[in-house]
Amino acid sequence: MPQAPFAYASRDASRDTNQHDWAANDMAPALSLAVFADRPHMCAQLREDAVAAGFAVTSAQPLAAFLNGAVQPLAEVVLVDCPQAGAAELAALARLDMRVAQSGAALIVSTTMDALDDVFGCLDQSGAQVLVDPARTDFVLALGRVRALLPQGRLRELAEADRLTLLRLTEQVGEIAAQLDKLGFGDDAESRGGKLNAPALAFAPAPPEERNLIRRPRPALPDARLVRRILRQRQQRARFFDSDLFADPAWDMLLDLTAARAELKRVSVTSLCIASCVPPTTAMRWISQMGSAGLFQRVEDHADRRRAFIELTDGAADAMARYFDALDESPVRLV
Repeated sequence: MPQAPFAYASRDASRDTNQHDWAANDMAPALSLAVFADRPHMCAQLREDAVAAGFAVTSAQPLAAFLNGAVQPLAEVVLVDCPQAGAAELAALARLDMRVAQSGAALIVSTTMDALDDVFGCLDQSGAQVLVDPARTDFVLALGRVRALLPQGRLRELAEADRLTLLRLTEQVGEIAAQLDKLGFGDDAESRGGKLNAPALAFAPAPPEERNLIRRPRPALPDARLVRRILRQRQQRARFFDSDLFADPAWDMLLDLTAARAELKRVSVTSLCIASCVPPTTAMRWISQMGSAGLFQRVEDHADRRRAFIELTDGAADAMARYFDALDESPVRLV
């Protein structure tokens, strides 16, 4: 089943990109890479960065070239710059997404915050990495992730600091999933829906006292007004302290999606990035990891197939409800 594009985006960094240059003299042949960018300076920059990272650039041309059938065959890695969401660009992206999913290639797409929702809506098959208003280093680290995810015979390593950053992020999401896991029931695992093709939360079995024909009712989701109040209080801290000191995008996004579910509202990927209170590249990385952990899922907009939303999985929503129900103190104090 095709994988939904919970996008990866790399952390901000100021190191010179030469520090991320992978060894080009190993025995494995260089991966082929195609660049699609309408802006000439971006096309030249992306080609230069790909060559510096050890890729064999097979083509560098405007995105429209993909629509007219000029690209045959597809490279192993496809790097796209799509700052605008016009009809032609979105059509090309949708077709490229399908081709990449069929071929098993890797897709990296850069876009802007203004175009993010439309671009995200086009990428529902390939598992693309999506970078939002990226710095040059973000492209290099995204290419590094492509290398790191290759089969063992062609594995290349990220720079140590960047590898540790990705591992730390994965561990943090795993800890969140484990904590929510403790609040759920095992029979919920089969009831979760959505199009996300990712590992689901393995919910723990119910305790012995609850394994009977009559179970206590599961708590409802908390009042959305309460959750919104907690979010506002958390955001107030940035007025008095460095915002990085308390950065917790995973929890902020869980709260935002919990409130939206209680309000029967849908949340766009752009809105969720804003709610996370971190740069959009960082937010997209978290959204991707939370999707892979089975906490978030992508939901298509049936009224407009070009759009997609993010919501909690049923298991994550149930765990959040149990979390608020289990609090001994007023939840408002626990921000």
